[in-house]
Amino acid sequence: MSSIIDKIKSKTIHSGNQNKGEEQQFSIQPHPAKSNDPSDLQPAPPGGGLRSDHVMGAHHARDPHIPSPQIMNNMPAAMSREDYAKREAELNR
Repeated sequence: MSSIIDKIKSKTIHSGNQNKGEEQQFSIQPHPAKSNDPSDLQPAPPGGGLRSDHVMGAHHARDPHIPSPQIMNNMPAAMSREDYAKREAELNR
């Protein structure tokens, strides 16, 4: 009975351990995530989705948009409270 157990042990020990006599070693790899959002680790869906839509990219902008001087000079003057009251009265007729 012990010979059968010895054969099984010898087969499992030699087939699973390729370092023969050395200890098993582990290493810590850096985590691939750049944030705590678990969806960052998922690949982009083939059909798109909200994250790949260029329209939704505006919600992920970082800096404010500063218009060029040409656009800034063509902007109408800001309305006063009286102008807003007149416009409100005109629209509520």
